[in-house]
Amino acid sequence: MAGLVNTASLLALLSLVPFSAALAAADPTRPPASWLSQAEAPTGVAGTSLRLQSVLLPQRGRPVAIIGGQTVPLGSYVGVARLVSLTEREAVLQGPDGVTRLYLTPDVDKRMIVAPAANKARQAAQGKEKR
Repeated sequence: MAGLVNTASLLALLSLVPFSAALAAADPTRPPASWLSQAEAPTGVAGTSLRLQSVLLPQRGRPVAIIGGQTVPLGSYVGVARLVSLTEREAVLQGPDGVTRLYLTPDVDKRMIVAPAANKARQAAQGKEKR
């Protein structure tokens, strides 16, 4: 009887393996599906996707953007559009169709948090006490 119980519990464990393997295969660092869909991204020459993937702003040298998997230095072209401006969150392209703005995180609205006046006064008082 003990062998039958062990076999049944082993079979129950084995039936869970494919389900747990599928859960383990999901990548928690994968971008949201809306970022991966190319339908929402502006398109450039020959329908290539223009998605800002990274911005490099070195202290020395030329700023560079990674747009649609292509390294584009400031002033260079992506198809027929020229990269005219680059910040930590945005790339501005000027082309025959006008200005196109690409954002690193298009769905995120970044705002500064402003502390209430009472908190600022308290922080200033605490700073004076520590000196």
